[in-house]
Amino acid sequence: MKVGIIMGSISDMPVMQDAIDVLKELGIETEVDIVSAHRTPEKLYEYSTTAHINGVSVIIAGAGGAAHLPGMVASMSPLPVIGVPVKSSNSIDGWDSVLSILQMPGGVPVATVALNGAKNAGILAAQILGSQDKLVQAKIIAYKQSLKEKVIKASEELKNKE
Repeated sequence: MKVGIIMGSISDMPVMQDAIDVLKELGIETEVDIVSAHRTPEKLYEYSTTAHINGVSVIIAGAGGAAHLPGMVASMSPLPVIGVPVKSSNSIDGWDSVLSILQMPGGVPVATVALNGAKNAGILAAQILGSQDKLVQAKIIAYKQSLKEKVIKASEELKNKE
């Protein structure tokens, strides 16, 4: 089981790194590549139609601007696709990317996370894998418990400062 993480441009890497990092923390294998919907349509087609054959279980696709990458991948792949709208330099404050990924036609679903929300995309990918793999599910449970413990600790530290 591995998660494919693709992005439209190397400029998306600082955002997409959060997905890579959380999946690494959870011990989930990733493969990372640049696949531009507009500049490398042949590569997009090849990746989309073969990812499931190549051992990918979930695809995270990040893109800015017109952000066609997640939807185009979802149109050709049988795998779940999670779209990460990226606020890029050519973006209309990120809204163009959000709406492009969010507003998919019936029959071509793309799970969409918040603008620059690659960390949540990684967690969602792990949760999808965890629905079939109890070891991954246990790691997600532990991860969420650690989030709870961080909040409790911060709350206690705040109260102790008073």
